Amino acid sequence: MYDYTTIIALANTATLVTGGLVMLFAHRAFRRTGATPLRAVAIGFGFIVAGTVLGGIAHFAGDVALGIVVQSSFTAVGFAALLYSLYSEPPRTTTVTVGVSK
Repeated sequence: MYDYTTIIALANTATLVTGGLVMLFAHRAFRRTGATPLRAVAIGFGFIVAGTVLGGIAHFAGDVALGIVVQSSFTAVGFAALLYSLYSEPPRTTTVTVGVSK
């Protein structure tokens, strides 16, 4: 039987790196703009990445079923946060132009 451990580790590492970068950029954008949908994106990807890491730890500890449950649960919560980000309203901004008369 072929051992899939290396492939699983590589896939989880790719998820960690790419999801972590998306999370970082979304958090930076949220801090710069204050848009709550961007915060929800960062939180959603944070859950997905955390589920990958924790599920991978459980898998390598020997409990494959627990790893699947943890990773699936965190992924579901992460996607719920991403769904929320699509429907939440960004803060409204008002632009005021001041003219100087002579």
